[in-house]
Formats: sequence, C-alpha cells, structure tokens
Amino acid sequence: MHALDVLGDPVRRRILELLAEGERPAGAVTEVVRAEFGISQPAVSQHLRVLRESGFATVRPEGARRLYAVAPDRFREVDAWLERFGRFWEQRLDALGTELARGKRDARRKADDGGLH
Repeated sequence: MHALDVLGDPVRRRILELLAEGERPAGAVTEVVRAEFGISQPAVSQHLRVLRESGFATVRPEGARRLYAVAPDRFREVDAWLERFGRFWEQRLDALGTELARGKRDARRKADDGGLH
C-alpha cells in the first residue's frame, strides 16, 4: 500500500497522532478511536494492522498488552518524497515570515515610541 493511501484515511491519521504522543497500549488507542469515530474494536484493530504492515507503526508485547508506537523511518521516506514539492510552498512561507517580522518590528516601534505612530 502506498504511503499516501495509508495516511489518507482519517482513522489512521488519528491513530498516528495518538502514537506521536508516545507508546500506547492497543486498548487505549481503541478506546479513543471508537469514541471519536464510532467504529468497532475489530475495525480499529484492522487499522492498527495496516499501520504496522505498512511500516508506520511498531508493536511490542508487554505481558498481555500490545504496545504501539510510531515507526519514524517510514515518515522519513514520506518527508523525502514531499520535499520534491517544497518549492510550491517555500516561497509563500518565506513571504509569510517576512510579513510576520515586519509586523513585530512595527509593533516594537509603536511600543518604544509610546504609540505615537
């Protein structure tokens, strides 16, 4: 499965957001996802399996629990792929940075001058 197909699903994106906060037991992930999306436990398990098999998540047993975590290598691959498209937004982000700096500079001038400008 292509990385963007995996990441295109809102349930899987939410699971990854949860895992980005740190390792979590499958039961805790399931509880949140079921509450937010109204899907069954087997459906959540299927999404966890897709994430695991596609390399976006890892799992390790701890007693009777299965602990899931983000697998960073696959995200590096996605980042490298997206980097090819950076030219489409980098110029706009640079312009935004310039405008933010200009606004801060103007605000400092007004504060230093007692608001006389």
